[in-house]
Amino acid sequence: MNWEEFRAWGRRAADWAADYHAGLRNRPVRAQVAPGAVLSALPDAPPEGAEAMQAIFDDFEQTLMPGMTHWQHPRFFAYFPANAAPVSVLAEYFVSAIAAQCMLWQTSPAATELETRVCDWMRQAIGLPDGFTGVIQDSASSATLCAVLTMRERALEWQGNRAGLSGQPRLRVYCSAEVHTSVDRAIWIAGLGEENLVRIPTQGATRAMDAEALRAAIAADRAAGHLPAGIIACTGGTSAGASDDIAAVMDVAEAEGLYTHVDAAWAGSAMICPEFRSLWAGVERADSVVMNPHKWLGAQFDCTTHFLRNPDDLVRTLAIQPEYLKTHGADGVVNYSEWSVPLGRRFRALKLWFLIRAHGLEGLREMIRNHVTWAQDLAARLEATEGFEIVTQPMLSLFTFRHLGAEELDAHNQDLLNRINDDGRIYLTQTRIDGAFVIRFQAGAFTATAEDVAMAYDVITELAGT
Repeated sequence: MNWEEFRAWGRRAADWAADYHAGLRNRPVRAQVAPGAVLSALPDAPPEGAEAMQAIFDDFEQTLMPGMTHWQHPRFFAYFPANAAPVSVLAEYFVSAIAAQCMLWQTSPAATELETRVCDWMRQAIGLPDGFTGVIQDSASSATLCAVLTMRERALEWQGNRAGLSGQPRLRVYCSAEVHTSVDRAIWIAGLGEENLVRIPTQGATRAMDAEALRAAIAADRAAGHLPAGIIACTGGTSAGASDDIAAVMDVAEAEGLYTHVDAAWAGSAMICPEFRSLWAGVERADSVVMNPHKWLGAQFDCTTHFLRNPDDLVRTLAIQPEYLKTHGADGVVNYSEWSVPLGRRFRALKLWFLIRAHGLEGLREMIRNHVTWAQDLAARLEATEGFEIVTQPMLSLFTFRHLGAEELDAHNQDLLNRINDDGRIYLTQTRIDGAFVIRFQAGAFTATAEDVAMAYDVITELAGT
């Protein structure tokens, strides 16, 4: 394909995208194919010669699209959203066309300086104080890894990267069982070992980490000769929205001199609404905070904003400066590749800039407030319906429930969930609360309406036989 051919296909792709989104409500939310169906329809060997673009496009529509789960569907109520507002998609189009590698200031000054600006816009939007500085990572998993590596280096007085972990005390990191499994991976990759991730019991309706149990665990580890390195707290945990008492965690962290990271990957977006900020009261005392605009705000995946009270600690942990990466004659520039694990960096700031300008913070606030209200209304309707139990009350737009119509409740609710997802009108997922199988619901699709959420009630109760 040359650029003249691209001109025609680009127009056709834009028309296809608009038509696709216009017709999403007519498609089943989750892919309705059997395992292996797509693979078996694909040729075993690559083509030796060029193929016509029309043939490639036909296979895309006929072979691949039936096997796609539609994350932009307005009735996608599973997992957390991975929204893509139209203006964000458009920005990604420009990013792909420019195809810049934005690892250093000099490799694209505008990309670096726009990242600085939009991260500060997001800092202001979610209410973090002036002392925080932001960087865009690919995902919250990477931001958490950066935080764990920084914890490790600080605890080892910056000798871990140089000397390794052999012969050092066992480093300990503390969290509750409600944190995302990206924390486990970060512990593995950082070389600390799963046994040194200390799970603190939770308490109360918010399933918050018990601050006194945290304090006791740190004391016991010090007495055993271990080296506490940091604490990972969460606001809006993936399973059921668990939220730690950040202020209480920070009291312990400050008394013990430990680095703190707050994972608010999903719920952080809601902090653009001042009335929800009580959920993470005390966050301004944390060292590291992460939230994903690519979840609830509508920025195309991937786009994670990572805020740091002292970015020098992160740069000291990650920066490597061979001669070929130095920027001469431009003192004081920021090279964001020194703030993240990968050297290569995409121009992620552009879609966030487009999104904030096109919708405004008030437009994004209205969307989030609607989702919260609609989810709360649905939970109340289910709770008032005979045979249903709300297991965890709504945390923002997320709650869990189960149907009580059988002796074997786990198997019964698994069967109900399967029937809901096979039906195709909505898509839900599951979790376990205190060992019991429950069904999760979260409202977060960018184009969802009150009617879409109301349909969830109709589908759930119809298929439950209520």
